Amino acid sequence: MDYKYHYLSAGAAKYESAVDAHAQFILNKQLKDKVLWEKFVQVYVERPDFCDYGWRGEYFGKMMRGACLTYTYAPDEQLYEILYKTVSDLLDTQDELGRIASYPISHEFAGWDIWSRKYVLVGCLYFYGICRDEQFKARILACMEKHVDYLIAHIGAEEGKMSILDTSAAWGGLNSSTILEPVIELYKLTGKIRFLDFAKYVLDQGGCHGGNLLELAEAGEIYPYQYPQVKAYEMMSYFEGALAWYEVTGQERYLHIVENFVQAVRESDITIIGCAGCTHELFDHSAMAQTEPAPDRGIMQETCVTVTWMRLLERLLRLTGNVSYVQDIERSAYNALYGSLNPFNQTQFSFEDKTYVAGVPFDSYSPLTYQPRGIGIGGYKKFSSGGYYGCCACIGAAGTALFPLIQVLAYDRGFAFNGYQNGVVSATTPAGNPVRFEISGAYIEEGKVQIKICLDAPETFAVKLRVPEWSHEPALCLNGELMEVVKGYNQLGKLWQDGDVITLELHPKVERLTLNGKQAFVYGNIVLARDEQKEPGDINAPFTPVMRDGRLVLNQIDPEVGETVRFVMETDEGQVLLTDYAWCGKYWNREHSAIAVWLPVKGE
Repeated sequence: MDYKYHYLSAGAAKYESAVDAHAQFILNKQLKDKVLWEKFVQVYVERPDFCDYGWRGEYFGKMMRGACLTYTYAPDEQLYEILYKTVSDLLDTQDELGRIASYPISHEFAGWDIWSRKYVLVGCLYFYGICRDEQFKARILACMEKHVDYLIAHIGAEEGKMSILDTSAAWGGLNSSTILEPVIELYKLTGKIRFLDFAKYVLDQGGCHGGNLLELAEAGEIYPYQYPQVKAYEMMSYFEGALAWYEVTGQERYLHIVENFVQAVRESDITIIGCAGCTHELFDHSAMAQTEPAPDRGIMQETCVTVTWMRLLERLLRLTGNVSYVQDIERSAYNALYGSLNPFNQTQFSFEDKTYVAGVPFDSYSPLTYQPRGIGIGGYKKFSSGGYYGCCACIGAAGTALFPLIQVLAYDRGFAFNGYQNGVVSATTPAGNPVRFEISGAYIEEGKVQIKICLDAPETFAVKLRVPEWSHEPALCLNGELMEVVKGYNQLGKLWQDGDVITLELHPKVERLTLNGKQAFVYGNIVLARDEQKEPGDINAPFTPVMRDGRLVLNQIDPEVGETVRFVMETDEGQVLLTDYAWCGKYWNREHSAIAVWLPVKGE
């Protein structure tokens, strides 16, 4: 099944905004680290995960996916060569049975074995998508077929085979069931029916012991936090597999199931910053629980959940063209994802070793109530050759690449603008001619956008322009002429001329939200927070905002380096400083580094 929207060609967008800076930071800080990639591959030589039933085997595939997406956004020859060698080295670890595994045969089909083999498949398939060497692509595909054939020979409904749900005691086998999606992707490439049959078997098991997740989502009678298993990241990954099933079969039921699931998660568990899991990384009715401190050492809202949520939404966006998914992706990116970046290389705590260790590029947890960042590295595992890594550190690159990739998407009639980053986008029109979009303004900071269209010759095609839900009295002009505007996509179809100019005025404003006796403030899709290092006094002290004519009394002032926005708000108790959440608490190794989104209300 064709996607409604498609990425532009690799390197088509040259942005000059924070989304590019963040992707470049990860490209240079993490993805071109040859030693780190070597450690990831060594796991498949030594097969050490049986020692603690661990998940070191996931690191390769998680980060390879993010690296390949980053390459698609910003092609880099050095990165490509590193990835090529890494995949080649990984394929060399395949044994005579076809296994590429981080567990030895004596301990296979337990713990996180299938989960890690899934990520072998994910990483290799993503590199296959950017690989320029046809012979090497054939080698990748042959190795992946053997890799999955071994699983088919041992897992299934036939006599003598093991149930996919029994291959792990973790989360009722939900982690193992997530192999569904990459197996379907392998079928897409090969067309070999045995892979589709195996995917159907995994799909029909329902995801976990204790209840069929697909049937529960279809019925819609309970929320995901009430399902028999509540591990958010793995559950969303399983539903991504159900969506992939729809893509290859066209069976509408599965699209509706995934849409139902996503809507249920939106309602019950997505927080103000676009993540979930206020109890570790579990669905726990976070939409309501988010105003209270996390019950265990502040472990909440894992970055793995943020990125997986973004990826599931992005797949639905490209498949359906439903603009509502962009709002959710944008919220997650600008707040939870970018808030998790560790640009100053702050040390982080190891819960396992009970000491501070050198930091990784992504923080694992995102606080909402009075608490510092950097409290611990999620998914922490050591390597025999020294060093360590974590799950969130590996998955984050997929988010920092995915977000710039969706800013402008192509479709059969033209282009869909989902966000507006300063820079230049070079593309090909539906008729096959070059077009260049020169984008400028201050989309996030002030809600102002200008798009200049550059063409060699006039041509008719469509341009969809997203007007966000957070816009107030938006205005859309074409060559200075005011056009009718609605929230959502606004489609302009005309004979475009070189030099045509589109302008948007979106008018974001600071709004106060209240929940459970607490208050929070948002500016457009940017969540605002208080930061101990940015203002004196107790940032967790209750206050009452001053209102005038039904509006908050505040001044927008120049942001400091790194910040997106900065406001001084008047309250009955004095002035309060609010800045974008993503840039609060970044120096978490310093004293008094707590931040807070949900703030006490005077008298509550």
